[in-house]
Amino acid sequence: MNIKSSINSFLTIFLSCVFYLMSTSTLKAQVYQQTAQKSDFWEKVRFGGGLGLNFGNNFTNINIAPSAIYQVNEYFAAGIGLTGSYVKQKNYYDSYLYGASLITLFNPLPEIQLSAELEQLRVNNTYTQFTPKIEDDFWNTALFLGAGYHLQNITIGVRYNVLFKERNNVYSEAFMPFVRVYF
Repeated sequence: MNIKSSINSFLTIFLSCVFYLMSTSTLKAQVYQQTAQKSDFWEKVRFGGGLGLNFGNNFTNINIAPSAIYQVNEYFAAGIGLTGSYVKQKNYYDSYLYGASLITLFNPLPEIQLSAELEQLRVNNTYTQFTPKIEDDFWNTALFLGAGYHLQNITIGVRYNVLFKERNNVYSEAFMPFVRVYF
């Protein structure tokens, strides 16, 4: 699979999900107006995710990670997320990552949030500093266990990838700080 088709696949999946979420919201509004009854399910769905942009001297890193969770009760939530990333170090490498994750959140106390996230990524790395260039394409599975301080819609904490493998060139460390926001 070449890089252009990987990008096109990621964009197709990402845009399909965005249009699905938008059409679902529109349909929900129409049904609500017609029946004048609230759907308990949609009252408990929260949306969030992450967006990252890093630019430097011959370096670019762009991340998009939308997600949605269902708040089962005041203690437990579960949901799904999508991830897309592009990283380029000029004259060294290009990297495209895209995938999905399953997310669970547990609040034993209102201020404490524990999390588990199973993530499956397709990784397409091209090392351009070599002649000929080297392409390294593979699937990577990560299982993040985390803990954070939770205040209203925001959680700040740290998570640990129990399946971390340094040789995969996906994540530089097993421990990662995070900021999680759901509305």
